[in-house]
Amino acid sequence: MGSNAKGALFALLAFGVYSTHDAVVKFLGAEYSTFQIIFFSVAFSFPLAVLTIIGDPRPGTLMPVHPRWVAGRTVAAVISGMSGFYAFTTLPMAQAYAIIFATPLLVTVLAIPVLGETVRIRRWLAVLVGLVGVMIVIRPGQAALGLGHLAALAAAGAGAFSAVVMRKISPDERPVVLLLYPMLANLALMALALPFVYRPMPVTHLGLLGCMSALGWSAGLILIRAYRSGEAVVVAPMQYSQIIWAAVFGLLIFSERPDGGTLLGAGVIIASGLYIVLREGRSTASATRPALHTRGRPESPAAPRSSLLQRFGRRAEGMAGE
Repeated sequence: MGSNAKGALFALLAFGVYSTHDAVVKFLGAEYSTFQIIFFSVAFSFPLAVLTIIGDPRPGTLMPVHPRWVAGRTVAAVISGMSGFYAFTTLPMAQAYAIIFATPLLVTVLAIPVLGETVRIRRWLAVLVGLVGVMIVIRPGQAALGLGHLAALAAAGAGAFSAVVMRKISPDERPVVLLLYPMLANLALMALALPFVYRPMPVTHLGLLGCMSALGWSAGLILIRAYRSGEAVVVAPMQYSQIIWAAVFGLLIFSERPDGGTLLGAGVIIASGLYIVLREGRSTASATRPALHTRGRPESPAAPRSSLLQRFGRRAEGMAGE
């Protein structure tokens, strides 16, 4: 089996695990507030975060080199995670995924002011086509728009901003800084809201929260393996397989059937996203290639982007080779 085929298979597995994570979020969201789910999922993820931090031998403090950008990324990561969790609890999974799939399109747009990226006419057209796909999914004026749709859009926008900022500052910042600040912010903010929304949880639901945290981190590690096995231009599009998992989980667990508008809009968004990824895979198409270098989907409150976990691994390998 070739390296790209291995990378694609690992990526399909990773995004299947991510989808299982999201199904657990949706299941628990029927009973508990998003604030409560995030608080406990982050709390359960701290042992995994500590184990990851141990693998970062780079000396230094936890003070950021770029405090404003780190603060902006932290706020964006909190908004992205909270909005994404809420979207999954209130929307059909396929619809939530379809809207969040607009993230690479927004990365392309935000790369202009943040990274100084030059976007030519073809990629602009791809972005516009993708946004038309988003409009097909949410159908303003034809279907009732709710907070779930706005949350999914917020998750895509904030996730894109977080990804682009991470691309900008990651060469200078320690991975531990980029990992800990969003987790601590999520924990502190959710703790403030917890007294107003808390509901007692049975052991089985606490166990599901623990499983959810483990699933998020496991998916990130599998995705790292995928990117090390295959080219990014092959691995990145595998994220769109989540629409299949959404249909399966939605039908079997939540009795959801994606309608024609959702499937059509998802197809348009996926096609435009694939075009952008393939264009950025060409060495002459983009100087910074923001979408490919901010790998994986938007991070969840309990699990960072796979690219951040990969940086920990590279730091450890680099120090070990010295």
